[in-house]
Amino acid sequence: MVLTVVSALLLQSAGSLPQRFLWQTGLVSAAGGLTLWAAARQRPVGADFGVANQVTLLRAVLVALLCGFVAVPVSGFWVSLITLLAAVAAVLDAADGWLARRRALASEYGARFDMETDALFVLVLSLLVLQQHKAGVWVLICGLLRYGFVLIGWLWPALQRPLPFSLRRKRIAALQMVLLVAAYSPLFPVPLSTALAAVAVLTLVASFAIDIQTLVRQ
Repeated sequence: MVLTVVSALLLQSAGSLPQRFLWQTGLVSAAGGLTLWAAARQRPVGADFGVANQVTLLRAVLVALLCGFVAVPVSGFWVSLITLLAAVAAVLDAADGWLARRRALASEYGARFDMETDALFVLVLSLLVLQQHKAGVWVLICGLLRYGFVLIGWLWPALQRPLPFSLRRKRIAALQMVLLVAAYSPLFPVPLSTALAAVAVLTLVASFAIDIQTLVRQ
């Protein structure tokens, strides 16, 4: 939380970012920090947080900073900086999983931490893409679909069952980040950015449809 707030203060001092940027970043980092602390208390006594979770934590800091830019008009340098921050966060998504497997640090806590960070990251990316008018409002499907799935699961218990491991699911999750970062990037103007976002939405919808069908059959 401290790292996030200090980073946000440095960014604001480097340019004319509104106070909203600080408030949004601070609130997201506070909510995330308290959630992590509450979940960590349920882990076995003496369990190490682990280097893989530390990488995910760094990624969460970047995502919190990106949350600060939502609804904040930006252009030029700031668009390039946001693209860079998002690209680094996407690369770190591959690093934390690799470290967890290589060092035998995989855990339910780490997997959930990684998944929730991914979900928030994709939601923020879809909001930023829409904010820059790089795609239509339908791009929010990428960010809202997972939360909608959880919400429907409360009403339809069949969707609360654990899903079997799927390499397809992991690849599509990574593809979402790559496509949305590219769609936001100034390197891909409209309509190319719109096409990239459309591919992200279609592949994610197809992936969720397969998972729902699997859960219903079970």
